Amino acid sequence: MSEEKILVVDDEEHIVELLKFNLEKSGYKVVIAMDGNAAIEIAKNELPKLILLDLMLPGKDGYDVCKEIRKDNITAHIPIIMLTAKGEELDKILGLELGADDYITKPFSVRELIARVKAVLRRMNGQPIDISYNFGNINIDFQKHEISKNSKKVDLTLKEFELLEILIKNKGKVLTREVLLDKIWGYEYIGETRTVDVHIRHLRQKIEDDDKNPRHIETIRGIGYRFNEGYKGD
Repeated sequence: MSEEKILVVDDEEHIVELLKFNLEKSGYKVVIAMDGNAAIEIAKNELPKLILLDLMLPGKDGYDVCKEIRKDNITAHIPIIMLTAKGEELDKILGLELGADDYITKPFSVRELIARVKAVLRRMNGQPIDISYNFGNINIDFQKHEISKNSKKVDLTLKEFELLEILIKNKGKVLTREVLLDKIWGYEYIGETRTVDVHIRHLRQKIEDDDKNPRHIETIRGIGYRFNEGYKGD
């Protein structure tokens, strides 16, 4: 049993009980919050390995909770999977822009959700490569999962860090959106290549001096992306 702690944030009791039962059956320890304010406090106090976060919450909604978790250095790196009854692309994109690592729409398959949870935690617990890497004004410590720009710490979500890492490890090679989806998200994500574009844009905003004219992450139109240490333009 892993006993890794997962915070479930939802105000629907039957959803909470369903998730609690199945997560505990899979070997996880579960803590629960029924509203947004409680979710933020519990996240800070319990420091779970992962948060399952509903969007429609009393107090603060899931978007606000996600923003506050990402702004706090204590909780910024906790991966978040958003749960919601909404299925519109705009809602998905907004959640991803705010720093969510994944998104699943209710009603969902418990088996699929557990598979996603395991995939995220497996990547978190994997052994990172034991090297540092520098380009431009960026320094990355893959061992510590840390990145700095001009000697100041940059907070990346788990997915953003993994995306940058795979691009760097394949420096000079074009990686299609489909390959990036498969390698980073770790499961079938048919038709959701927009997810990659959102994360790339967010990543550029954090590491590029001018995200509208990126120097390092190159767009190969209609195909995907390529990392170059000195690339200029898009």
